[in-house]
Amino acid sequence: MGIAEWRGKLERGEVSARELTDQHLARIAAVDSTVHAFLEITTERARADADRIDAARLAGETLPPLAGIPLAIKDNLCTKGIRTTCSSRMLETFVPPYESTVTERLWNAGAVLLGKTNLDEFAMGSSTETSAFGPSRNPWNPERVPGGSSGGSAAAVAAGECLASLGSDTGGSIRQPASFCGVVGFKPTYGRVSRWGLVAFASSLDQVGPFSSSVADSAEILQVIAGADRRDATCLTNPVPDYRSALEQPVKGLRVGLIRECFDAEGLDPQVKASVLAAAAQLEQLGCELVDISCPRFNDGIATYYVIAPSEASANLARYDGVKYGHRALAEAGGADNLAMMTARSRAEGFGDEVQRRILIGTYALSAGYVDAYYRKAQQVRTLIRRDFDRAFEQVDLLLSPTSPTTAFRFGAHAEDPLAMYLADLLTIPANMAGLPAINVPCGFDDQGLPIGLQLIGGVLQEARVLQLAHHYEQAARVMAQRPAAALVA
Repeated sequence: MGIAEWRGKLERGEVSARELTDQHLARIAAVDSTVHAFLEITTERARADADRIDAARLAGETLPPLAGIPLAIKDNLCTKGIRTTCSSRMLETFVPPYESTVTERLWNAGAVLLGKTNLDEFAMGSSTETSAFGPSRNPWNPERVPGGSSGGSAAAVAAGECLASLGSDTGGSIRQPASFCGVVGFKPTYGRVSRWGLVAFASSLDQVGPFSSSVADSAEILQVIAGADRRDATCLTNPVPDYRSALEQPVKGLRVGLIRECFDAEGLDPQVKASVLAAAAQLEQLGCELVDISCPRFNDGIATYYVIAPSEASANLARYDGVKYGHRALAEAGGADNLAMMTARSRAEGFGDEVQRRILIGTYALSAGYVDAYYRKAQQVRTLIRRDFDRAFEQVDLLLSPTSPTTAFRFGAHAEDPLAMYLADLLTIPANMAGLPAINVPCGFDDQGLPIGLQLIGGVLQEARVLQLAHHYEQAARVMAQRPAAALVA
């Protein structure tokens, strides 16, 4: 059941918030030793929150929309008094003194925190294999990755360990793991949701969004977390529409563009292509008009991203110097004869290989003599990518593509080839480059029983339209009603 159904049961007294919380804690105890979606389980906090909500309901108080709903939070969002590690040794002992805006809004809405979920270190990766605390596993097949960087958040929803979760998306880190794990994952327009309290990776690309088992549940979460925030200068002040009511608006007559470059992309699995084209045909049956659209620079997004994102990461991660907070190399361990040596040793010990690789790439791209050839050129190409999208949205209402070129791959498949790993985000990165809202919706399965995802992309601040079409497709296709058996999937 989704959030609305559980809310009805809670309001009618058919289940208490404590019972619902305990059900999910029991599920975590049963399966998370295999899935490893969680880095920290906040059992005492969850039960205390649930008991407080039950007491308020018993006293006849009017409760907020998520009262008693158990959620999980990606461990790069600051939670006051609860460790926030970014799956890195650098922040292994960091306990934030403040709450992120999005989590603060969830707790004000009555949500219950079950725990913090695993991710690629500092959100840099596409498989959760770069986590310093071990990878998460795909509930559909534990020998496969759950995607990344928000792999723990996606796996937790797929395995039934929480009703919904939050992740962050810099180049596809919500949509790609949602595709691999067979759940809904939504990245809003850049600035629609506050980044205050999100540990920064690439500040011009990062955005927070929900994972859930249905489009309606993602709309519920977005309704709560979206909106202006004076603490985040990049957060938009536009009014937040009613996303839930938009779901039922008719889709007949909507023009949906099939991005030609996505279906011609190198490495696109034929089963993924066939499943996504079948989903497009389903939209046509719902009354949408399909249009062939070209975004000529779509596939340039990945090369552009891997200049801009590492450059911003290099700047953002410079603050981790072993002095103010984070891991510090000890003198007795041979790491601190002087400040420069201590800083270098602290960073070498605290950051994993992938984070160090991206810092080096970014520092190089920003260095004197190269900044024009690489960083400035990448920003110019980024503008051209955005203009391609602008022209496309003059002809259509939404764009459609596969979410990922393949289904979930095996652990270690790309361990020796970082470029192959980067290509997992080939189809998701352009929406980040242009700051556009985009969603993953399950649309089928491959011959191994692994989920395939459909991506829908909307214009700036067109979250309601993206959710609307995704919801109608989900209700018509009922993909999960015909899903293959999988032991750990809820």
